[in-house]
Amino acid sequence: MKRLVVLTGAGISAESGIPTFRDNGGLWEGYRVEDVASPEGWARNPALVLDFYNQRRKRAREAQPNDGHRVIVELEKYFHVTVVTQNVDDLHERAGSTCVIHLHGSLFESRSTADENLVYPITGWQLNLGDLCEKGSQLRPNIVWFGELVPRMEEAIRWALQADVFLVVGTSLVVYPAAGLIHYVPYDTPKFVVDPKLPDVYGISQLTGIADKASTGMKKLKEQLINLA
Repeated sequence: MKRLVVLTGAGISAESGIPTFRDNGGLWEGYRVEDVASPEGWARNPALVLDFYNQRRKRAREAQPNDGHRVIVELEKYFHVTVVTQNVDDLHERAGSTCVIHLHGSLFESRSTADENLVYPITGWQLNLGDLCEKGSQLRPNIVWFGELVPRMEEAIRWALQADVFLVVGTSLVVYPAAGLIHYVPYDTPKFVVDPKLPDVYGISQLTGIADKASTGMKKLKEQLINLA
């Protein structure tokens, strides 16, 4: 089977009711990004950060996958599909995707502040002060914050280099390093972007843009992709 690599962003989750900070002047539900999504914000006020992600986690658990997620799952009948997502929710997995790389971490995991290799599932929706790892250190959300390295980026690049078809859904390709993945895709590989606001991508060959939201755009594109399988 050919390899289809799908890069997804906040737009596909937004259709399921999960808000994006870029739609609110750089604010996440009234909070500055620097206060709730950076190591410095964590150092200043870990209780605020934990509460912020608790609320996001609760909302994400209530959200449901949409047709954009479901069409990506249907494509597994025709391709070996690897989803590389900038999103920290689990909507791709709940829709049925079997290979998902979370570039920015997961809302549903915590990790040790003493040893980043100690990662634990969060079964409910709360992570609180006093929740400790096995080494006795406070647990933090297993989220890649601004200013931190993206540990799974090299893995994503390897998939992009092997892609027979490359698809971008729900992202305007402005958040790096994820936005740079398209530049690793082979020159003659068919590439598609589905987003209401198509990005300005220069020097990219074989690129088709569909100016639409994820759910309806993926339905429009489905047959065209199957014909490439």
